[in-house]
Amino acid sequence: MAYRKTPAVQDRLTAARERLVDEAIVVVADVGWSQASVTAVAAAAGMSVGSVYQHFPSKAALAVEVFRRAAGREADVLGSVLREGSGDPLERLTHAVTVFARRALDSRGVAYALLAAPSEPAVETERLEFRKRYRGMFAEVIREGVAGGLLPEQDAEVTAAALTGAIGEVLVDPLSRPAEGADADRLVAELAAMSLRCAGAASARQHP
Repeated sequence: MAYRKTPAVQDRLTAARERLVDEAIVVVADVGWSQASVTAVAAAAGMSVGSVYQHFPSKAALAVEVFRRAAGREADVLGSVLREGSGDPLERLTHAVTVFARRALDSRGVAYALLAAPSEPAVETERLEFRKRYRGMFAEVIREGVAGGLLPEQDAEVTAAALTGAIGEVLVDPLSRPAEGADADRLVAELAAMSLRCAGAASARQHP
């Protein structure tokens, strides 16, 4: 008869897996994907290397879960502002880009790992999938803006792709080095204004 894990055992395994992924995110933020070895992650989580492999069959599988978890949090925040935030579509777009940039600059190591840090092919595949998710959310709010007469007629998917790429490109260099508060504030403001211009808003000043 196959052994069935009791609820208590399953709860312990789930908690250990969660701790492992959380610590792996910290390690990746500190040293990048290439240096985030299973040994380093195991040490950070207070586990043996063998215990890590009980939860994940390979370093690549762990890395994919780390990316999904960290990127998923950011995508959820962005989506909640774009879809459920207050204000018209342009106000929500401005607020969403501002929140995304602020969170990135407040957690530089994680943000750089998600946006640009060299990684193995499995993580690169996930990165592309999440870019599609971001593009989809931006496209929704752009279509809403067009329908409401706030934005000119356009291909929302093309604009959304341009926005997704531009936001990442603008943030990559600042994320790789420390920045003063005033510099960060200016960067965030410029990024939000650029997003409105990219979407064709008549005046970024009308939607600060």
